[in-house]
Amino acid sequence: MTYKQTLDWMFLQLPMYQNKGKVAFNSKMDGINSLAAHLNNPHKKIKTIHVAGTNGKGSSSHMLASILQEAGYKVGLYTSPHLKDFRERIRVNGKKVEKKWVVDFIDENKSFFEGNKLSFFEMTVGMAFSYFANENVDIAVIEVGLGGRLDSTNIITPEVSLITNIGLDHTDMLGDTLAKIAYEKAGIIKRNIPVVISEFNEETAPVFKETASALNAKIVFAQEKTFSTYKIGLLGSYQQKNIKGVLAALRELVSFKIEEKHIVKGLKKVVENTHLMGRWQQIGTKPTIICDTAHNKEGLAIVLDQLQEQEYEKLHVVIGFVKDKDISAILPLFPSNATYYFCKPKISRGLDEKILLDRCVQFNLNGKTYKSVNKAFKAAKKQASKNDFIYVGGSNFVVAEVL
Repeated sequence: MTYKQTLDWMFLQLPMYQNKGKVAFNSKMDGINSLAAHLNNPHKKIKTIHVAGTNGKGSSSHMLASILQEAGYKVGLYTSPHLKDFRERIRVNGKKVEKKWVVDFIDENKSFFEGNKLSFFEMTVGMAFSYFANENVDIAVIEVGLGGRLDSTNIITPEVSLITNIGLDHTDMLGDTLAKIAYEKAGIIKRNIPVVISEFNEETAPVFKETASALNAKIVFAQEKTFSTYKIGLLGSYQQKNIKGVLAALRELVSFKIEEKHIVKGLKKVVENTHLMGRWQQIGTKPTIICDTAHNKEGLAIVLDQLQEQEYEKLHVVIGFVKDKDISAILPLFPSNATYYFCKPKISRGLDEKILLDRCVQFNLNGKTYKSVNKAFKAAKKQASKNDFIYVGGSNFVVAEVL
């Protein structure tokens, strides 16, 4: 198969949460365990850092990888979802896995995938572990896909675990309270392995403390620690919330030599080193155009606070969501003094733009509907003057189409 044919097979023939939602969520670990055994347990051949959380886990993973790269280590980085190319999910020192490697991996294991009815995510996680072992990385930063306890990445025993912000997202699968969601995230805590919690929350802290105590795992609440102040190569003041967790995790990484200069350069060059996209990413000037992948209440609250700090004459907002998102909790966060361009991301889970308009009108968010993300984006650029501001967001998929 060609690379395109391989991706088509992966995306269309197997369950994939991003396309199908809850129906694709596999609540068992049998599949990934059988795949790992089939692949000769590549995850046991590499050192890892495990990163979970509702918001901030992607940015934190990229920061960790960048700092470790600056320290001279060969670093694997597994994240999800991708925005433009599937290979963004699997990188070594910022370089994407080769197309041929992806094709060969699927070809060699296709009969096993089909015979065991493995999910898209299980295949991808197995691919990442195999690639990192094949590349003989010094360490790999592994971002949890969904939850933690039952996530396919949770077969690793890391050097340190990091749990970032906890918010109400994927409540149909992870639970409808912060404590229930924290329980799922706490599932990545391993016996005798230190765990860092980026942000202290009175509702979730007891859950983490109880789990860590039962497993004799050292627990560190980064928010309570004192660190130097660093400049970061990611736009968005909200990234400061993630830095403390990253720095605290590095302190627990005792078998690696990381100096102050590595932290300074790693944070400054995080985009250059890892090619992170979609985090308060500026893609245009005159007018200023910013896109951000925040897509739940907690994440959007932080990003929209940042938006209110910007200077502009008029604000234009290109937004779209997925059907299973609780937008009634999200829409009140958006400013009413903006022009809206409502669109549907090009996936089966995409929320119809007309339904979105009807819901938005209830919150005094006014604008027009467009049949595609690109048409909405083009309309915003056409109507905006050079001193205006265009914000693109609401969903990873909206940002992906614009990029």
